[in-house]
Amino acid sequence: MTVPLILASRSPRRMALMELLELPFTARDARVDETRIPGESPETMARRLAELKATTVFRESGPDVRVLAGDTIVSVGNRILGKPKDREQAVSMLTRLSDDTHTVISAVALSEAAGCRSLVSTTRVTFRKIDPETISLYCDTQDPYDKAGAYGIQGGASSFVDRIDGSYTGVVGFPLWHVHQLLFPAPPDHQHA
Repeated sequence: MTVPLILASRSPRRMALMELLELPFTARDARVDETRIPGESPETMARRLAELKATTVFRESGPDVRVLAGDTIVSVGNRILGKPKDREQAVSMLTRLSDDTHTVISAVALSEAAGCRSLVSTTRVTFRKIDPETISLYCDTQDPYDKAGAYGIQGGASSFVDRIDGSYTGVVGFPLWHVHQLLFPAPPDHQHA
């Protein structure tokens, strides 16, 4: 019997990426407190939140399910850029990211009867210099407002990107290689350190 798979997210981007794996799944929201713990690094925060989402939905749905969850954080140094609360914050974030390199951390976690495992994808994204008018026009759309760092690489902001070093799907918010590793782990003698 195949154990039902639940995606602990109703994010259209995560659901679309999950569909690329051609696995049957259902989606459920994970309602958790996403407040940063003082002193917590962006990587630690992303992993903790992904694991918290996965284990929370598993407890609500288990024990005969597998729950996959993700969390994505945009950071400049140790400063985390969350989802902008308003236009002013979106403009400020994009102005900060312009002509610079930032880090996108996407953690994924799988919770099942055997426990919870997680992996973290770290990608460096370099933006070209973006003029204020372009930032303003982008902020006239709805695209910046439900995304960490105030942009979606798969949308209009794709023209801001000079280069990425890492996982494109990780920047979208769900690194598929890491997801695949969690769902289909290699036998112990084939895993790399």
